[in-house]
Amino acid sequence: MLFCLFLFMICSCQPHSDQKAGAESASNPPTSYEAAFASLADTAIARGFTTDYIMGHFDPAKHPDFTLVDTRYADREGLYLRKDTYEAFLRMYEAAKKDGVNLIIRSATRNFDYQKGIWEGKWTGARAIENGKDASKAYPNPKDRALKILEYSSMPGTSRHHWGTDMDLNAFTNEYFATGQGLKIYQWLTAHAAEYGFCQPYSPKGEARPYGYNEEKWHWSYLPVAQPLTALAEEKLKDEMITGFKGAEVAREIGVVEKYVLGVNSDCLPR
Repeated sequence: MLFCLFLFMICSCQPHSDQKAGAESASNPPTSYEAAFASLADTAIARGFTTDYIMGHFDPAKHPDFTLVDTRYADREGLYLRKDTYEAFLRMYEAAKKDGVNLIIRSATRNFDYQKGIWEGKWTGARAIENGKDASKAYPNPKDRALKILEYSSMPGTSRHHWGTDMDLNAFTNEYFATGQGLKIYQWLTAHAAEYGFCQPYSPKGEARPYGYNEEKWHWSYLPVAQPLTALAEEKLKDEMITGFKGAEVAREIGVVEKYVLGVNSDCLPR
């Protein structure tokens, strides 16, 4: 469905023999990347993942694969992560601590209803966007308003935070990670997070990642689970499924699945 987008995003890392125009006939064998995505989607289905899971239609507090995050590692109570993701984070946390870096989880799993609260708060103006603006007044056109909110916040049903694999660490501004202790944290993460299975999905926007959310140096994703879920989203999630909240009517016009769910750092995609 959206494989051409992935080829465009990762072509710089792709062997030359695979860098062919995306107009191969259906009779040709799949490329290595097509095979990788198909295999991972099958893996996700075999593990019991569904589109309802991808879209956050569950309560993490009642889900057997989730666990409560201890407040020693978070800035507040009530945060949940997948057990496998949490165990990997704890290993990363201990390694970082030995190097003088303290990782703090600021946000973790957010199901559909939680994300709906964030989105609709910004959509209606009850929750300010950047510079204290009321988006409902500053951007009266629905598509323009959605695109502005989508710079940093997901439409309900499309957030990686639904998956229990993604977390926000230490701060919510890129500026924090540019100097001082924040820079030390970010340098440690970029050097070592991959050793524990984590990747920064929202790298700087540009030729390699033309679509999606703006850069988020605080957002890290656990790839052993997130990659199969990304592949399943590529195969099963459709724009017309993104409903049930204010502003959902522009999801198809924007192409939110292709450009936002799948518009991630190529380092976080299957290889």
